[in-house]
Amino acid sequence: MLNIALFGPPGAGKGTQSEFLIKKYKLFYISTGNLLRKEIKEESDLGLAAKSIIEEGGLVSDEIIVQIIEKTIKNNPDANGFLFDGFPRTYVQAFILEGLMIKLDTSLNRLISIDVPEEVSVKRLMERGKTSGRSDDTEIVIRNRLKEYHDKTLPVLKY
Repeated sequence: MLNIALFGPPGAGKGTQSEFLIKKYKLFYISTGNLLRKEIKEESDLGLAAKSIIEEGGLVSDEIIVQIIEKTIKNNPDANGFLFDGFPRTYVQAFILEGLMIKLDTSLNRLISIDVPEEVSVKRLMERGKTSGRSDDTEIVIRNRLKEYHDKTLPVLKY
């Protein structure tokens, strides 16, 4: 089983690179953003709890994220491996992911980090916001998401 974590700030191109990696290695795609949007659309308890946090550009709690990730992994027992896009985002999530991998008798095999300048991220996400209809693609929210990434997620690379 091949398990890859893809790191990078919002707007770095993780989604684009994910498509390539999923196809090449036949991985199951786990995007915390997509999973959260799905839960919000379904108005599940987890989705409703996450909605206001996301709209302000904050990071959803580790507890909510981990519940969604574990549910997804358990619902796909025959996967060739998993590509984690945007997860783990905190030390706690990294620790919990390690525990989940041990529980599944596997491990995280690779970590790929994509780095782009902040202004490139802002420009890309502002452009996406014009066509995506996503409420979190405004400049204020984007800059808050980038600050959250630099303060909380980037340090996880050392883990």
